[in-house]
Amino acid sequence: MKIRRIEPFILHVPVTGSQIADSTHSITHWGVVGARIETDEGIAGYGFTGTHAFLPGDRLITACISECYAPLLEGEDPRDVQRLWLKLARNPAMQWIGRAGISTLAHAAIDIALWDIKAKAAGVPLWKLLGGLVNPRVRAYNTDIGWLSIADDKLVRGAAAAVEQGFTGIKVKVGSTVERDLKRLRAVRQALGPDITLAVDGNGKWDLPTCLRFCRGAEDLDLFWFEEPLWHDDVKGHAALARATSIPVALGEQLYTQDAFNEFFHQGGIHWVQPDVTRMAGLTDVLRVCDTALSHRLPVAPHAGDMSQVHVHLSFAHAACAVLEYIPWIKDCFTDPAEVEHGYYRLPAEPGAGTTPTPQAWEQFRKG
Repeated sequence: MKIRRIEPFILHVPVTGSQIADSTHSITHWGVVGARIETDEGIAGYGFTGTHAFLPGDRLITACISECYAPLLEGEDPRDVQRLWLKLARNPAMQWIGRAGISTLAHAAIDIALWDIKAKAAGVPLWKLLGGLVNPRVRAYNTDIGWLSIADDKLVRGAAAAVEQGFTGIKVKVGSTVERDLKRLRAVRQALGPDITLAVDGNGKWDLPTCLRFCRGAEDLDLFWFEEPLWHDDVKGHAALARATSIPVALGEQLYTQDAFNEFFHQGGIHWVQPDVTRMAGLTDVLRVCDTALSHRLPVAPHAGDMSQVHVHLSFAHAACAVLEYIPWIKDCFTDPAEVEHGYYRLPAEPGAGTTPTPQAWEQFRKG
């Protein structure tokens, strides 16, 4: 089997409602920016990264796919995923211009598409290639009810509705003021009771003194974790916070490399590990981080930048994975959507990585 053609694509899919916001971002659409890789045996693999649907930026990623990486892949056997990962990641010219950012997002799309081809060629869903059914159930936690832009009363109602739908965990965004955020969280905890896991996410907004003040005020809320409390690359700050509070620290969605994760492991600045196949250089690299987390006896909660299409396969197949985020914006764009039933993810059944778009999504959301 040989790679015959690589075609980049851009889809812009509306978010829930007309707009959402956290402490640092406000968007109306999610960008699904990726690659369709066609083989000489008629198998097509799809992979993508996730963006804020900023079309000029998305075009930089697709240009990197078509102009930088595609020439390195044409004629190769797509099933040689590990070798091809190294061929792209260690290409001297590409290393020279960037080991993170646009080049990594483009690499992520390609790596996922290669895994999709490998699973389709084997005639199995991806989780079977990754180790089989290691985790018989994958618990979902709902983030889509917890945006910072949601009014306080609507936040409580949405959290209660999610629990009624079967979710046993929710995540609420913080990062406005400590006082407002604590008030919102207390209202949610009071409405849901003690049996629902309640996580919070700061999206890197606050400094260490603010995080310490928030954690002191939130100690009695039994928070599942405090995600991205500080600037993403502040290893020492996260380590200091982890030593100062009983609330577990979660991070990783903005880290591009194994080395970045290793620093947090080394300095004790991380409790919940959150790699993202669309931020790192694909599933191949994320698997290494998951293995390292397992060796440190730390749980993994993959970030749903892929809106769980690929991460659900990883979560069923890797022993370190404990829970998986649920944000449903793009799930209906795929032939094997990441569905949640009674608070748990449905086991994917279709051959591949779950990344094949429906014809309707291809037609409705594709950008030039």
